[in-house]
Formats: sequence, structure tokens, C-alpha cells
Amino acid sequence: MIDRPYLSTGSRCFQKDSAVPFTQNDIIEQLSYAYLHAVAAKAGFACEVVVSRLVDGAGVDARVSWKERFDEASVHTNADLRIQLKATTATPAKENGKFSYFLKDVERYDELRVPSGPFPTLLVVLFLPENAVEWLTLDHDALTARRCAYWVSLWDAPATPNRSGITVYLPEANILTPANLREVVQRLSMDEDVVYGG
Repeated sequence: MIDRPYLSTGSRCFQKDSAVPFTQNDIIEQLSYAYLHAVAAKAGFACEVVVSRLVDGAGVDARVSWKERFDEASVHTNADLRIQLKATTATPAKENGKFSYFLKDVERYDELRVPSGPFPTLLVVLFLPENAVEWLTLDHDALTARRCAYWVSLWDAPATPNRSGITVYLPEANILTPANLREVVQRLSMDEDVVYGG
């Protein structure tokens, strides 16, 4: 039984020394990558884990790529969507149809909220059960991952004077499913602004 929340630490996939056992943080981080890969694959998109320190420093953990014309109005038919991944076993508070998540890195928050390219970098937070036994189970009929991830764009989110962290809110409707991922990519392909609270 896990007796405290574990937060992802930002280490990259396959970079951990194989002689060093995985910590709980390492495991939930890898589960967040696996979740994103599974959803992207089912949506028909490529998903790449970012291993460059330069790109990681910009708050990018993964890229979802598409080569598809979703609509006659699509402008971007061959592009990448950047993802910042987080994972936690803390049960989120829910208010007005939104889940709260405390983002400790205010510098990262500022990077994510200020438009700096054609698309926002999406913040994706995977909420896992507190009990590690429930994270992933399988038998002959099913591979079951418990709980799920939600996404949010922080573009146009307000600045904060607080330097210790800030609470961000992820709409319950923004559950990261293959259908929802395709929907947000379609919006981006048509140059639609995807902003915080919008």
C-alpha cells in the first residue's frame, strides 16, 4: 500500500541505469508514457518520447505527430503536438466539473501559459489509484489500467506571484481518450486557439 502521493520526476524513458531498481516514481512515470502511447496509437497518431535535454528543458516530455487532413479547413496536415506529462497518486479535488492539480514548477507554468509557437504544449496529468496493486492488472481477457489522464492547454492562463507553485484545473470533459485526442488535434489543425478555460 502506498502511504503518500508519488509525483513524476522528469527522468526519461529508457535512460535509467538498468542496475538501479525502479522507484515508485519511476514506475508511475513510465505508466504515464505508456498511457499516452496507447491513446495516441489508438487515435492513429505517432507518439515519441523526448530524450533531448534541450527540449526537456522547454517542458516537453513527448510529441504526438499526425499526417492527416481532418477537414477542408485544416491548415496543419503534417505536424507535432508537444506534451508535458505529469502523474500522481494523490486523489484530485473536483469542483465545478474540474479536477485540481498542484504544479510545483512556476517557471514551467509560465512557459506553458505564454504562446510561443503554432500550438500550445498540452499539460497531461495521469491520476493513478493510491494502491499500487490497482495501477495495472491483466488476465487472458483484459489489460486494465486504473484511473485516467486529463489534458489542458495553459495558454492565456493568468500569471501568478506565487513562486512555490500554482493549482491548475483540468476539465473533466478533457479526459484523454483516442476520440478526444483526435478532436483537439483537429482543432489545432484548423488553427483554432486552444486556451486555458476555453
